[in-house]
Amino acid sequence: MITMQILHSSLRPIWCSAPHTSLKPHRNLPLNFPFSSSPSLHNFLSTSSRFPPYVLFASPESQLDMEVSTETSKWAMQDFYTLRKDVEATSERAEEIRASAGLLQLEEELANLEMKAADSSFWDDRAKAQETLLALTDVKDKIKLLTDFKMQVEDAETVVKLTEEMDSIDTGLLEEAANIIKELNKALDRFELTQLLSGPYDKEGAVISITAGAGGTDAQVQDWADMLLRMYVRWGEKQRYKTRVVEKSMGEEAGIKSATIEIEGRYAYGYLSGEKGTHRIVRQSPFNSKGLRQTSFSGVEVMPLLPEESMDVEIPEEDLEISFSRAGGSGGQNVNKVETAVRITHIPTGVAVRCTEERSQLANKIKALSRLKAKLLVIAEEQRASEIKQIRGDSVKAEWGQQIRNYVFHPYKLVKDTRTGYETSDITSVMDGELEPFIKAYLKFKYSMTLSKQN
Repeated sequence: MITMQILHSSLRPIWCSAPHTSLKPHRNLPLNFPFSSSPSLHNFLSTSSRFPPYVLFASPESQLDMEVSTETSKWAMQDFYTLRKDVEATSERAEEIRASAGLLQLEEELANLEMKAADSSFWDDRAKAQETLLALTDVKDKIKLLTDFKMQVEDAETVVKLTEEMDSIDTGLLEEAANIIKELNKALDRFELTQLLSGPYDKEGAVISITAGAGGTDAQVQDWADMLLRMYVRWGEKQRYKTRVVEKSMGEEAGIKSATIEIEGRYAYGYLSGEKGTHRIVRQSPFNSKGLRQTSFSGVEVMPLLPEESMDVEIPEEDLEISFSRAGGSGGQNVNKVETAVRITHIPTGVAVRCTEERSQLANKIKALSRLKAKLLVIAEEQRASEIKQIRGDSVKAEWGQQIRNYVFHPYKLVKDTRTGYETSDITSVMDGELEPFIKAYLKFKYSMTLSKQN
């Protein structure tokens, strides 16, 4: 039996075979049959006695559409099954973190702190009151974060249940749920990292100082320092921290001699404290006409960005050596002609800081002294000294400390941390601020070292 489908849009015949038949035209149907709006067409279609009822089959175009639709459905189902597994795994992970964080204990602690804050004599001791308010804010933030984890998991689980009940899969809903799970896992990663941060200044912002070191020509070394500056600025921007380059001393040919970045954000210092040290690059120098492989070094120093009122530190004047110089760079005649740059050295330890970003000598002196105090507090913590005067000057490392990371651009691509052993060949992403794996590896390394010392 031969049946025929006519596409009215193009008025062209498409011959299709019924089941168990061969594909060939009916013997009574002429090959040159006129498909037009003529009476003969009407007579042909209305002659039911000559042909049995129509059985419509898909044209090649519609068959292709059906195949694509089926294939799309298969991919959508696979995406759904993958999403369901991801939601289940993330839900378990979130519950484990909520349990280990001690949510009930946090709620009890919140109630106690709120009771203290409501006491009529709360502000009698302002220093203690500030400490209590900071602790209250920390506990509230942590409880809110743990609550948000649960809500996001429930949102993703709702999408999965809706999809299971629907006749068809809504790819828009799946995409939304997948984004929720992706962002939630990032948040869980960050929360786990904060659990590794227990230092007294880990919750503060950070000040990063970068200084060009040795190796190759001045242009090459200074260019490497500039690359590090961009790397840390990009990291701060990706974390959505307020990031400012407050001081930059340009090189004569290229790059920078030194730079200072202030990063304001919760736990910025805790995350970046492990970046302190010497950073080494191996590459084909763009400043060498022969294209030889050369090695350069730059130093990175990290200090907590502490508000002045939080630093209850007094340094005797006789322990300080203060010198002034012209700052140079942009800022007008006042900066270039007046000695506004300030360098302060702590004589007992030899620790020094320099500040040039402010327009006046007094402002630079205040900021330099604040940074010196922050640096000395960190050193005191490292040496477990209760006071600044207990710091052992002979044990203070050079500003850069040890070599911590190698960046190899040639003859192969590799970034490797010499302390943790973590490495990656994706050097482009690292230089674009993707430092999270290195930060995470170092914090775990530091935590395990602390536990081993305690044991």
